Amino acid sequence: MSEEQNLQPVFQIQRVYLKDLSLEQPNSPAIFLEQDAPAIEVAVDVGAEPLAEGIFESTVTITVTAKVGEKVAFLVEGKQAGIFEARNIPAEQLDPLLGIGCPNIVYPYLRANIADMITRAGFPPVHLAEINFEAFYQQRLQSLAQQQEEQQNAAGLVMPDGSAAKH
Repeated sequence: MSEEQNLQPVFQIQRVYLKDLSLEQPNSPAIFLEQDAPAIEVAVDVGAEPLAEGIFESTVTITVTAKVGEKVAFLVEGKQAGIFEARNIPAEQLDPLLGIGCPNIVYPYLRANIADMITRAGFPPVHLAEINFEAFYQQRLQSLAQQQEEQQNAAGLVMPDGSAAKH
């Protein structure tokens, strides 16, 4: 029975932590005198890497840029991470777990930290929307497949001007 227990799938959160958080206000204090509401841009990235046998770090990075016209009001970048134990999980399930499940756990912490940082900087809070990490994961897979296909199509003879040789 102990051998069967050793083969049971295991998924546990070891720790969730704020890995990096930075704030830039290049146009303060003048930006506080602007009457127009800032335009907000949000960029998202996720990553995962093995730390030890069955132990992985999953990270979610968010960059929030607020501009009034061409002037940057603030730029906040945060990276929230988690250490997860994932053992005896089939290979085809491990990548989606690290690319979807773990970011879903880590992201709410990052949202709160970014909202707090923006408020502490003297700006109205920015409440980041929920993210569908499954859709985000699928988009990344499609993008990787497209890049690989382009590289395979580009493999072959290259002319001195850098263009692909034609048959």
